[in-house]
Amino acid sequence: MNFHSFKASVQNLPVFSGRDAARLGPRQTMYNRLNVWRNKGLIIQLKRGLYVLGEADRKVQPGALFLSGRLYEPSYVSLEYALGLHDLIPEMVTTITAVTTKNPSRFKTSLGAFEYQHIKREAFRGFRAAKDPAGLTYFLAEPEKAIVDFIYLNLPRFKRGDLDIFSQSYRFQNLETLSLKKLKVYAGLFAIPKLTDVIDGFSRFAKEAA
Repeated sequence: MNFHSFKASVQNLPVFSGRDAARLGPRQTMYNRLNVWRNKGLIIQLKRGLYVLGEADRKVQPGALFLSGRLYEPSYVSLEYALGLHDLIPEMVTTITAVTTKNPSRFKTSLGAFEYQHIKREAFRGFRAAKDPAGLTYFLAEPEKAIVDFIYLNLPRFKRGDLDIFSQSYRFQNLETLSLKKLKVYAGLFAIPKLTDVIDGFSRFAKEAA
């Protein structure tokens, strides 16, 4: 199979795998051709076994948020990047941050940088499906869950009763639409007394800020 024929077979896919390629011809032959096409810049390897066509040949342009979910599954966008998307902090970070039930991991590709932090399976909830600019689906933490995930993964930085850290160190904003009930429920998923106490303090801070 030449590249023109291969391209026509995968052009409508936002990403494709080595297994997808192996369905189009002899397995080892297709893997060898993937390496040749990658070295020529005709395809881009996102990680081992996962690829996109070069930009000029793509019919679908996958965004970094969609790619985040495909690079490491299961995962959903949360932490600093989600806080920025929800306009809960003034800065927008460039690395896509996500949480997963798997081990922490990082990927740096020509289409973006991605970082994944571990949370326990019982706390892997509080997210919803969203669409990227190409209409591709990814999973995004609800505002309240992004806050709880962030505080949980940075818990040593927080002290019980210290409300100033929320405004001075992290500059949380636009908190009037948050559900304080959801904050409490999501904090309870982790079953960590200090996290519950810090989230209670955050709820008081949110009430005062509103």
